[in-house]
Amino acid sequence: MPLTLHDTLHREKRVFTPRDPDRVTLYVCGPTVYDHAHIGNARPPVVFDVLVRLLRREYGADKVIYARNVTDVDDKINQRAAALGVPIAEITSKYEAHYLQDMARLNVAPPDLAPHVTDHMDAIVRQIAAIVDAGCAYAAEGHVLFDVSSYPAYGRLSGRNLDDMIAGARVEVAPYKKNAHDFVLWKPSKEGEPSWPSPWGDGRPGWHIECSAMIEENLGLPIDIHGGGIDLVFPHHENEIAQGVCAHGHAHGADAHGQYAKYWMHNGFLTVDAEKMSKSIGNVLLLHDLVQSIPGEVVRWALLSAHYRQPLDWNQSLLDQSKKNLDRLYGALHRAAGVEAADEEPPADFLKAIEDDLNTPGAMSTLFALSSEIERGMTAGDHAAVALAKGRLLAAGRLLGVLSAGPAAWLEGEVDDALRAEVEQLLKDRAAARAAKDWPAADRIRDRLNALNVVVMDGPDGATWRMK
Repeated sequence: MPLTLHDTLHREKRVFTPRDPDRVTLYVCGPTVYDHAHIGNARPPVVFDVLVRLLRREYGADKVIYARNVTDVDDKINQRAAALGVPIAEITSKYEAHYLQDMARLNVAPPDLAPHVTDHMDAIVRQIAAIVDAGCAYAAEGHVLFDVSSYPAYGRLSGRNLDDMIAGARVEVAPYKKNAHDFVLWKPSKEGEPSWPSPWGDGRPGWHIECSAMIEENLGLPIDIHGGGIDLVFPHHENEIAQGVCAHGHAHGADAHGQYAKYWMHNGFLTVDAEKMSKSIGNVLLLHDLVQSIPGEVVRWALLSAHYRQPLDWNQSLLDQSKKNLDRLYGALHRAAGVEAADEEPPADFLKAIEDDLNTPGAMSTLFALSSEIERGMTAGDHAAVALAKGRLLAAGRLLGVLSAGPAAWLEGEVDDALRAEVEQLLKDRAAARAAKDWPAADRIRDRLNALNVVVMDGPDGATWRMK
């Protein structure tokens, strides 16, 4: 079936048709690198990593251009740098490196392009100047502000009117604004803050303009897909569209929004134990801490266990179930270790689910069906069936970004050499005791394995094991 994606702008699922099948473009809002990312920040890169894998399968690895920006100048970055008395680059380089390490642990592939704000100041200034020249922005007291009234389609993405948006947002009150809802494109830097030259005075960009300028500079307009978290729909993405469209004189066009991005995708919120993450509550979970004690694939599986557009509640039960699910799949692969996987594509049911707006829960159910086929084939000694199911399972796993570890290493976990040697000897002794029908000895060995927290899995080719 064709790939369908839910488009936030049109509020429906639409068949994905790129503007140019030889150059499919995707942009996702990336990290602001002033601290470690929290677990909610990890959901967009994991979701859109699956989409990129799917697009590369459909159109070719070299035909998809994926950009994920890095915000490396921002109020929080400035505040942390000032507090430590260091340049902002020292803060941003440190936390960007941590972010990339954590993404690698989640098996998130690096984007093709990772544009940084500080490398695009000339492009940002050029785009602001174009918006001013188009009559959609004005300069006032060292600031440049976007005139929201100049763009009739403003609010279409979020589905809000101006009164609702003003009532629901913290609007900066300033005497130099023509209207309360106008937003900053450029602003003066405070003393000691980083600053760049511009026709309106030295300063730095507002938050929203950075993405509009970097998209145009790196991908060109319009792009095929723009993605991010649902929290970015307003005001960030709403403002992005207005800027990007007005910079090219499309403010009053019938398809003004279409001149910026053809499809808009947003993942749902993530809560922790049914509560919103908040420093005041003390429930902010940093990804960097989680992946020190939890396998990255478990975190990735958990993030994909609900449909990306739905809310996801992060809790211990979710992690426990994700680990059990992966154990089951790796267990089947481990028991079939002696059978070489066939060179196969993912099965039709899997592709039908994943191509239906990234229905990862539906796709995951297919993985369990394939693991059951492997188990039945091993029991029956049908190695041809096992090779087929194993090949399909691994192919499907690659699209989801899971099952990339060695099954034995996954199931045995962190086991030192002494324990491994003891377990292997106990299994040999157990096999000998059972062959001799020495049941008391077999029971004693079973008790010792239980005491070591070892789970034994018997199969037609002998026993395998894993840690509980």
